[in-house]
Amino acid sequence: MVRPAPLATTPQRLPRRPLFDIGQACGSKEAKAMALQAEVMEGGCGCGAVRYRMQDAPIFVNNCHCSLCQKQTGTGSAVNAFIETDRVEHLSGKLTAHELTTGSGGVQTIMRCALCGTPVWSHYPRLGEAGAAVRVGTLDDPSSVRPDAAIFVAEKPSWVALPKGVPCFEGAYRPADVLPPKRFERLKALLPL
Repeated sequence: MVRPAPLATTPQRLPRRPLFDIGQACGSKEAKAMALQAEVMEGGCGCGAVRYRMQDAPIFVNNCHCSLCQKQTGTGSAVNAFIETDRVEHLSGKLTAHELTTGSGGVQTIMRCALCGTPVWSHYPRLGEAGAAVRVGTLDDPSSVRPDAAIFVAEKPSWVALPKGVPCFEGAYRPADVLPPKRFERLKALLPL
C-alpha cells in the first residue's frame, strides 16, 4: 500500500508576479497574457494543507455583516469573493463539506480544510455548486481584492467601522446597480433560469 506524502504544515506560497507597465505592450498578445496573469490569485487554509488558485478575478466581493455570518465565522463580518466554481483550482489538501442554514432558509455548503477546519469557500443556495464564495482572508494577499459592497450593515456590531468608498446597504442590494456590466453578465450566467 502506497501512502501519500504528508501534507505541508506551513503555507507554500509561490513568488508574487511582478507588476508590469501595460503601456509598454498595450494591445499585444504579451500584454493580454500579462493582464490575465495579474488576475490569478492563490490562497490556502491556516495550516497550509489546502491550497487553491482563482483563475480569474472575482465576479463580486461582499463584506457581509449579517448576524448569521458573524455567528458562523466567529467574527464581525464575512468577506467573500464570488467566482465561478470552475475557475477555482483545488491544488492540494483534503476538504470537508459542512452544511449550515442561511438567512433565506436555504443551505450553504462550507468547504473546510479537513485538518485545521479553516473555511476556504462556500456554495450558497442562490448560485449552488456553480458559484464559489472564496473567503478573502484565505487569499495569500487579501488586499488584492476590495469589497464591491458592505451588506446587512444594520446588523453590524457597533464597534465596526465601515470601509470608505465602498457602497453600504442596510440589507441586500441589486447586483445590476453596483457591478460593472461585464461582471454582471458573468453573474447572470450562473443564475438558474
